[in-house]
Amino acid sequence: MPVDKGRPSAKITATRDEGERTSSISLIRNFCIIAHVDHGKSTLADRLLQKTGAIPDREFRDQVLDSLEIERERGITIKAAPVRLHYARGDTEYRLNLIDTPGHVDFSYEVTRSLAACEGALLLVDASQGVEAQTVANAHHAMERGLTIVPIINKIDLPSARPVEVMEEMETVLGIDFAEVLQVSAKMGIGIEQVLDAVADRIPAPSGDPEGPLQALIFDSVYNDYRGVVLYVRLVNGRLKAGDRMQLVQSKREYEVSEVGIFRPKMEPAGCLLAGEVGYVTAQIRSIHDVKVGDTITESRRKAPPLPGYVDPHPMVFCGLYPGDSGNYEALRDCIEKYHLNDSAFTYEPESSEALGFGFRCGFLGMLHMAVVQERLEREKNLDLVQTAPNVTYEVLLRDGSVLYVRNPAQLPDPGKTEEIREPLVKASLLVPTESIGNIMKLAEERRGVFRGTEYLGPQRAILQYEMPLSEIIFDFYDKLKSSTRGYGTMDYEWLGYRADELVKVDILVAGSRLDALSIIVHRSKADVRGRRLVKKLREEIPRHLFEVAIQAAIGSRIIARETIRALTKNVTAKCYGGDITRKRKLWEKQKEGKKRMKSVGNVAVPQEAFLAVLAPDEE
Repeated sequence: MPVDKGRPSAKITATRDEGERTSSISLIRNFCIIAHVDHGKSTLADRLLQKTGAIPDREFRDQVLDSLEIERERGITIKAAPVRLHYARGDTEYRLNLIDTPGHVDFSYEVTRSLAACEGALLLVDASQGVEAQTVANAHHAMERGLTIVPIINKIDLPSARPVEVMEEMETVLGIDFAEVLQVSAKMGIGIEQVLDAVADRIPAPSGDPEGPLQALIFDSVYNDYRGVVLYVRLVNGRLKAGDRMQLVQSKREYEVSEVGIFRPKMEPAGCLLAGEVGYVTAQIRSIHDVKVGDTITESRRKAPPLPGYVDPHPMVFCGLYPGDSGNYEALRDCIEKYHLNDSAFTYEPESSEALGFGFRCGFLGMLHMAVVQERLEREKNLDLVQTAPNVTYEVLLRDGSVLYVRNPAQLPDPGKTEEIREPLVKASLLVPTESIGNIMKLAEERRGVFRGTEYLGPQRAILQYEMPLSEIIFDFYDKLKSSTRGYGTMDYEWLGYRADELVKVDILVAGSRLDALSIIVHRSKADVRGRRLVKKLREEIPRHLFEVAIQAAIGSRIIARETIRALTKNVTAKCYGGDITRKRKLWEKQKEGKKRMKSVGNVAVPQEAFLAVLAPDEE
């Protein structure tokens, strides 16, 4: 077959493309968007994609990067979504790598990994809502990592917009200069080109050696049924292409790279990834346990030291998930295993309950993460789930000097073996209107918060700093914060450690039988109140039986609260019209003996609603 000498070979073309990309590392910009929930982050990302032509108009839809149905319904970002944008300005074309990050405090670890993959960040603030708690937290994370901040005020087209006041807040809290702030409306498309220019001009190009040993940061991962685990990576040094042997530093596992590529925003294969670029890697990895977000990829033959900043994501909230029908246990196990492949922060282990049967003790990063996982399992897998009350991990010091970590109240050792119980402590930052400070301080003190200081953002808003037990804020504290501030209050918290306190386990007994699924660990000062509320709720949910049912709350062997469900009655003497009273007495005695026998052998049917009643917010 004749060779077309006028056309360069594919190998020569690929080499030329690599040389051009190596020389143009100065035109790469890696950045992310950080913002509080509902400040317009996804809308701004949509406009950047439209402006740069990454999405054809016929394929465009709102929240392009939010691929999950629950993300679009709730209006929040749950999974990080990278995309490459090509921005031409004059004769120069910039390659902009955008990483769309979550905004909720539950996904702060994912935000920190995304920040580690960037040189700059767009700090987005709502022109009407102003600086929020999560805005401050994410901005401080970005500043600590040395990222270049491009401050942006969004939604300037709203009638309630107050850009001047918001800029003053940004200057007061974050030290941002007025002249650096961009004013845009992502919904109306105002100021989008200025944002792209600021990314190109202000954010520095990545520094890295394409010829050095491979160092790549894994900032996210997803599972694909056909490709296995897909790694989202940012190359710091070196290069990576199909056929290379790579090693995951933390797990020490080696794989052969099967494909590398970029996001546009769909995955597109590329010949090679070079230092400074963001893309994906597949290597037929079948176990998500081998992949840890924040880990480093290096070459098998030329190893490089791991990148700094890796920590294991620690679940903060635990609850039990049980199938509504015990026959669906195998289906639930399969669904949880598949879900874990896409969410490495979600943990699970089998457990059993006397009341609910076989299920799983699951760990989550927070209450929103827990709600998202449960909703996705029920909706996507068509499962009927029963969820137990959420709780945190407690550190228990035993009398023999050993330390035990308890994730389930039923696992708490006997008081005779326990020296002290330590609960997790967090530093909570509450951003509230100044007129609500009194109500919020009262709420925080009721939740055993220790006041640490106040910082005023201006005459209208302030940040209250508290040290609080995590168990007091994971349940309904955020809802009460919102109601006390008419929706304007926001919250952020960071882990501090464990602190010993007077904690006790409250057990629930129904007809003398202990229901381990309803056990809770609370502070001793609140044990009586929580126990009375709980047994009162259960009395309303458990149906009446043919015998009297006692519902009790107990600390050890001491009963602290009791409610009684009256027995169903039948008038056995209705057929007696007059006559001797001894006839009625015989019927009453016979009924009494029957009820006594029924009580000794009868079982109390506890419906699922009774377990869900534990999750209902307490009425103050």
